[in-house]
Amino acid sequence: MSLLHLIVIAMVQGLTEFLPISSSAHLILVPLAGDWPDQGPTVDIAVHLGTLGAVMLYFRQDVGDMALGLLNLLRGQFTPGGRLCLLITLGTAPALAAGYVLASQGYAAQMRSPLIIAWATVVFGVLLWAADTWCLRLNRIDRLGYGGILLIGLAQVLALIPGTSRSGITITAARGLGFEREDAARISLLLSIPIILAAGGYQGLEVVQSGQLALGVDALIAAALAFVTALLAISWMMRWLRHASYTPFVIYRLLLGAGLLIWVYG
Repeated sequence: MSLLHLIVIAMVQGLTEFLPISSSAHLILVPLAGDWPDQGPTVDIAVHLGTLGAVMLYFRQDVGDMALGLLNLLRGQFTPGGRLCLLITLGTAPALAAGYVLASQGYAAQMRSPLIIAWATVVFGVLLWAADTWCLRLNRIDRLGYGGILLIGLAQVLALIPGTSRSGITITAARGLGFEREDAARISLLLSIPIILAAGGYQGLEVVQSGQLALGVDALIAAALAFVTALLAISWMMRWLRHASYTPFVIYRLLLGAGLLIWVYG
């Protein structure tokens, strides 16, 4: 990989992983736009580790509470941290099961077309706008129940379609249930932690079994850049949502989707 290719991939992953604009779509489109080869599994794993580190650092209080809560659950003690851990686990299960089926059966690769990405970008962008505009804002994360997190988790399955955006669809579902904008984003970002861990672990296992794992300077640079850009993106989005809506992300999605549709059909 050239240095420019490496920097672009790492920064795109870091910036788009947690914003509701679909990181998978951007990572598929970047090599097409730049006429670059695929970055390879080692760099993929590195940038995911970088973004994982960023979200865990930003939500270190929640992560620490969940870890301690899990230990208390094993001791038979039920705490708020343990409850949050159970909620995130329940919300993650549907996407993990569906993702495993798609990946193991080879269906995931069949959905990586620009046409699917374009329509998913537009359709789910409109759904995000509708939920954010019309739904009430009356729930906080401490009112999140098992039924609500299961619905959000089922919605997360749709993120397996490139262009949907994992953060976008979970935020849409949370806003549809009446959660405040900032709390909807917080739920979405906490759900990303086990998903990224599982995806990185699955991909890492495949790479190790194939004997292609080769960590080096490229991977370290990619991980560091993805970490920094993801941390900045999370911090900016959470500050933005304290006083504004998701509309700028919707506008970006519509412009991107329209441009892709013109490119595909033109």
